[in-house]
Amino acid sequence: MSKDIVKQLWQIFHKRQFLEAKPLLADCFVCVWPQSNELIRGADNFIALNKNYPGEWAVECSRVISDGDNVVSEAKLTCKRQIVYATSFFEFEDNKIARITEYWCEPYAASDWRKKWTEKIVG
Repeated sequence: MSKDIVKQLWQIFHKRQFLEAKPLLADCFVCVWPQSNELIRGADNFIALNKNYPGEWAVECSRVISDGDNVVSEAKLTCKRQIVYATSFFEFEDNKIARITEYWCEPYAASDWRKKWTEKIVG
């Protein structure tokens, strides 16, 4: 069930129907972005931040792995020519998302020195 809730959240964000996310979030909800040293406290702040985030992002959730009340997802977000990847760790309480810890990164070119051991990902 937790896995399905995470998939539903990403679908809601893809459709930009952010208010529909509120019932999925616990009263004690927090979101942590360690890279930028930010904490988003409360469902209302999380929804408002995403609703007002610049650009119209498309979301493609490629993988969701669940271990009971702990879920990890991998998603690709695109806006025009910008691509961002998100690795998100979800913690649940009473079948609602209580905490998300997310790591965001942008693609970058591979270093030449390691070409003899790697290959390009196709797709």
